[in-house]
Amino acid sequence: MTDTQTPIPDGYRLNDKGHLIPVDKIKEIDLLRDETVNKLVNHAKALQTHIMSIKDIVFDEFNSFLQISAQEYDTVLGGKKGNVSITSFDGKYKVQIAISDNLVFDERLQVAKSLIDECLRDWTADSNDNVKAIIDNAFAVDKEGKINIRRVLSLRSLNIVDEKWQKAMQAISDATQVISSKEYIRFYERDEHGKYNQISLDFANL
Repeated sequence: MTDTQTPIPDGYRLNDKGHLIPVDKIKEIDLLRDETVNKLVNHAKALQTHIMSIKDIVFDEFNSFLQISAQEYDTVLGGKKGNVSITSFDGKYKVQIAISDNLVFDERLQVAKSLIDECLRDWTADSNDNVKAIIDNAFAVDKEGKINIRRVLSLRSLNIVDEKWQKAMQAISDATQVISSKEYIRFYERDEHGKYNQISLDFANL
């Protein structure tokens, strides 16, 4: 079935194979199912359109406030304004914009892994089994054959005084590339214990 819209004559329904079926040949339960699905999807599409318009308004108002605030210091903010929070006067509400980077590694990750393997061979009996386990876990691949970027980057926090290791960590840093960024906006409400809880906009959490 293609995406091309097929004209549907009165008294017919289009099935999932693109065939026109007379309505009187379709079971009542199938007609009701079709009606229910279409009604629910139309609700979802209307909600999606509303959320998209609200999203634009929210980002515009947030960024407009940041510019007004910056004017007090005779400056203008440019670029994406991530990881910024503002709170209401009474502290009950908080709005936060965060930026999430989509990271990938280039070929220099293989250089880093080679240097790390050399370190492990050089350390031999003096090496720490826990460090080996951390390294093995960092470079383990998932079911899709992908490496967990955060685990690899966490190796840089290990306090290991070794020139070759430091070169490997530099290679990891150099191999890390930001291919895209995405802005998120989150809303929080403070409870009676002073904890900020996120105001969920996810159907599953409502």
